[in-house]
Amino acid sequence: MKNLIFLALCILLSTSSYSQADARYSKTLKTMFEVSGAEETFKVSITQMIELYKQQYTGVSVKVWNELEKEFLKTSIDDLVDMLAPVYSKHMTESDLEEIIRFYRSPVGAKFSQKTPLITRESMLVGQKWGEKVGEDLTKILSKKGY
Repeated sequence: MKNLIFLALCILLSTSSYSQADARYSKTLKTMFEVSGAEETFKVSITQMIELYKQQYTGVSVKVWNELEKEFLKTSIDDLVDMLAPVYSKHMTESDLEEIIRFYRSPVGAKFSQKTPLITRESMLVGQKWGEKVGEDLTKILSKKGY
């Protein structure tokens, strides 16, 4: 009986410490998203989704949409962090996240965070042109080969 109680206590304590470590990791991950600018990107995504739904549900009042957007902006980020924590924890330790946070809090990291949306937008245009060029080149080569 003592062994059974001891085993149950060990399981309970290990589950509790895992849960605390898990919560700590999620908090660190959320901080990383905040300082890196990723959280703002997630918020933009939510706002864009709301706009799409507004087009589908035209009978919903502006007040309801504003309330929904406010609620989703508040809670969806936490939900996303909780969903992403297991993915990140497979590849990045909490210490890794803390180093990334330190980088983003440095002057160059803050600049990188601020400029990333602009870089991404411009890179997408370049990537689109590159993709078109690759497609054209492939078409020419296949045509020369008789396809």
